[in-house]
Amino acid sequence: MRRSKEETRETISKLIKVARYHFTYKGYADAALEEIVEEAGVTRGALYHHFKNKKELFQNVLEQVQAEIAECVEEEAARSEDAWEQLYLGCQAFISAAIEPQNKRILLIDGPAVLGWDSWRRMDELNSMRLMREQLLMMQDEGYLKPISIDGLTHMLSGALNETALWLAQFPEEKRAIEETMEVIQLLFIGLRAKR
Repeated sequence: MRRSKEETRETISKLIKVARYHFTYKGYADAALEEIVEEAGVTRGALYHHFKNKKELFQNVLEQVQAEIAECVEEEAARSEDAWEQLYLGCQAFISAAIEPQNKRILLIDGPAVLGWDSWRRMDELNSMRLMREQLLMMQDEGYLKPISIDGLTHMLSGALNETALWLAQFPEEKRAIEETMEVIQLLFIGLRAKR
């Protein structure tokens, strides 16, 4: 029984890894399940045993991408003890991770198109947006923020970061554009600061 669970995890992991490569470099529409199962070294039956269709396989890949980006955001934010710098570093980490080649097409382009905006947004709310909301709530509780709707601010910042990532993904040399974006975010944060 234990070996069977281990084999199942291994098969799922292999399929997701191979599928992620295909979805990254070919896009959802051009990624072929036949190629994915062949490269993963499993049968088509094994694929359908774990995922009911290509869309469900893609959803699992997107969940992995979003979880990895959230982990990156958390790690970067934790590099500082200062609440504002944590928020800044988290925003910067999100943008940088979202536009990495292995993430941008899956997260920013195919994710909303394949799963629909509502599903994509629910997944975002469980990952990066959740972390942002927690940070903002903590900052409000500790008096760092002006009195403001945390839900409104979370959605506004998250939407701005997603749109910024889409914009930055168009630039082959995005380093300067990221720096300029972070300058804008820094100015925005100044306007949100409570007088202490």
